Amino acid sequence: MKTSKIKSGVEYFIVPADYEGQRIDNFLLNRLKGMPKSRVYRIVRKGEVRVNKKRVNVYYRLIAGDNIRLPPVFLAETAKQAPPSKNTSALLVERVLYEDENLLIINKPSGMSVHAGTTVRVGVIEALRYLYPKLPHLELAHRLDSETSGCLVLAKKKRILRELHTLLREGKVSKIYVALTLGKWKDSELKVDLPLHKDYQDGGKHVVEVHDKGKSALTVFHTIKSYKRLASFMEVKLYTGRTHQIRVHAQHQGHPIAGDDRYGDVEFNKMVRNMGLKRMFLHAKSIDFTLPSLAQRITVEAPLDADLKEVIKAFERGVYEQ
Repeated sequence: MKTSKIKSGVEYFIVPADYEGQRIDNFLLNRLKGMPKSRVYRIVRKGEVRVNKKRVNVYYRLIAGDNIRLPPVFLAETAKQAPPSKNTSALLVERVLYEDENLLIINKPSGMSVHAGTTVRVGVIEALRYLYPKLPHLELAHRLDSETSGCLVLAKKKRILRELHTLLREGKVSKIYVALTLGKWKDSELKVDLPLHKDYQDGGKHVVEVHDKGKSALTVFHTIKSYKRLASFMEVKLYTGRTHQIRVHAQHQGHPIAGDDRYGDVEFNKMVRNMGLKRMFLHAKSIDFTLPSLAQRITVEAPLDADLKEVIKAFERGVYEQ
């Protein structure tokens, strides 16, 4: 990538073919390692980042030859990224589900953000880059919410990352989750096809809601087991990858996810906390895709964490009746 600087500290980047198709926010997060995600979003919204002298939004996808203007950054801030703790490193190593020369797939722990941010010292990607210093191009292929556990895919090479992004955009990656939700669903299987709109607020925070002006989002919920009318253990298949998609679609149907502090039900959350649930009950159970360039099919499943198993056992025993 060609880079040039002027006296004001502004930097310009000419996008090579390898980066074509990558979203501008992902590019910036990689380029400015250690910078909070909220700040990256803010400088894009304010027009401090420009592409070919024009403003863009965070969803803009790079084109080979694009000229990106990046405002002066405090190198000390981006360079002082602290290494992960020994406990974090050991945890991530233990939770590697699959690895080859192109891919790394982990069972992401609940409570760990995928990126560092204003209130997050080290995220999954920063910790793994520290653990894999010989993999300079290690990148997240997609994201999971902080409280969601399960299958998280990282690419070791740019061309594999581009290929994964194409598969994700074309709906050729099968992603299945499990969740514990409030109440008993009327239908054993329900297709929820409702658009979602993400409203960015100050500080990079956002609120997602079902809205006619939103982007298409398709989720299929299948009941594994219901516990009277109090709760249901659900299998969830994602056909699109919108932010908070499962959480918002479940809440919109009147069946919010257990332990969800943003879209959940206060009384239901209190009940499951009394049963020992300290987190949101949403787990990325499996992922399945084929890399066309290698004719290689990847199928990985992440086991349910012990704390989630205990909650299910409690419902099986009827502890909720006490």
